[in-house]
Amino acid sequence: MESMIVNIVVQAISGMVGGGIVGTLVKQAAVALVPRLIAGALGGIGGGMALGPVIGGLLGGDAGGMASILGDIVGGAAGGGVLTAIAGAVLGKK
Repeated sequence: MESMIVNIVVQAISGMVGGGIVGTLVKQAAVALVPRLIAGALGGIGGGMALGPVIGGLLGGDAGGMASILGDIVGGAAGGGVLTAIAGAVLGKK
């Protein structure tokens, strides 16, 4: 149970970082800070859950190991960046 909470927190934080980077680099995804962080966190959790086991498995790690956490970080950042870009494209059109 504790490792699942740690995974979700890692995914959310890396998603916020990925969303912040995309929001800074892509002008179309430039939305306010709070929506960018929320979209990044949600995308990070989704991306980490979808890509985390795949990336962790490719690195040859077991569940709860360093490869698993690295997979959560990479998947979370990618998912957060993608969802922030989508949210910026939708919210940016006024």
